[in-house]
Amino acid sequence: MKQLLEVLGFLALVQGVAGLVSAFSDADWGLVRRVGLLDGREVHGSVALLVLGVALFAAAESRRPG
Repeated sequence: MKQLLEVLGFLALVQGVAGLVSAFSDADWGLVRRVGLLDGREVHGSVALLVLGVALFAAAESRRPG
């Protein structure tokens, strides 16, 4: 379970960073740009993914090994 939380946290962090890079440059990659619900709010969605990634890492660290 700990490894799953770490993988999901990593993916959330990567997508959050990708969304921020995409929002402030001409790059067109990341999942945040492709979600129609977030049109015009890509920065907010990316920051939310970053916060989610940190929370998932914190949850993974609080789990006992094994």
